[in-house]
Amino acid sequence: MDKKRPIIFLYTDGASSGNPGPGGYGVILKCGTLEKELSGGFARTTNNRMELLAVIVGLEAIRWKEAKVEAYSDSSYVVKAVNEGWLENWQRRGWKKVKNIDLWQRFLSVSSLHKVTFHWVKGHAGHPENERCDAMAVAAGAGAVAAGIVLPPDEGYEQSQAEGQIDFEQ
Repeated sequence: MDKKRPIIFLYTDGASSGNPGPGGYGVILKCGTLEKELSGGFARTTNNRMELLAVIVGLEAIRWKEAKVEAYSDSSYVVKAVNEGWLENWQRRGWKKVKNIDLWQRFLSVSSLHKVTFHWVKGHAGHPENERCDAMAVAAGAGAVAAGIVLPPDEGYEQSQAEGQIDFEQ
């Protein structure tokens, strides 16, 4: 008999200084009394890639399958893609003219392991976890560059640019 597992709360944010530019993501996972923070950065990427990568990294950090996850993001791009059916339409149309295909496919793979509900939160509006995730994302991207840290490339972004798949995001 499976014991009832608690809800996992996933808070995420992504940032880039320039679009493209150095970027990072921040993640907070909360489950009961446990809390975990994750962040990372890349030399050249976009805000939307970091917003989506934050969600992916958070979901990949969950240790059991079929977790009930309440995800909070200030990214309309991510939340609307999931909640308004954009993602299903992109898949149905064979990913034609879709940006960040590599990350969306990775998202589909990891999100299918859980029961994820997405909630949009207004960014820079005092939401404590969103503010913390934003600070982590900025520190991992532009902050790291300012501190003289050499960030790795965002291979997916660089590959898509080389193939002409995506252009700069608005």
